[in-house]
Amino acid sequence: MRHRVAGRKLSRATDHRIALCRNLVTDLLRYERITTTEAKAKEIRGMAEKIITLGKKGDLHSRRQALAFVTDKKVVERVFDVLAPRYANRPGGYTRIIKLGPRLGDGAPMAQLELV
Repeated sequence: MRHRVAGRKLSRATDHRIALCRNLVTDLLRYERITTTEAKAKEIRGMAEKIITLGKKGDLHSRRQALAFVTDKKVVERVFDVLAPRYANRPGGYTRIIKLGPRLGDGAPMAQLELV
């Protein structure tokens, strides 16, 4: 039974999965649009929104929490200086998932994750 078990394992060990999520969130915040599998997109959507919400708070503690997760300091500066003011009046829902169809190599369902 899976009662109260949240998240996807993505067929990876814990350390690998955490590193993957951190890298995908960092790339999403850097480029504002990434193409990945549907499962990965759904998994990192909430993490990216959490980082943007930290940017909207704007205090030192939030900045340090963002730096602990995002792998690039310049991306954190971008979140706090560019993205946070853009979403200042928006109460969540900063990302959008667009389904693209199956990947040619293995047929995995692909999706584009972008900032609104």
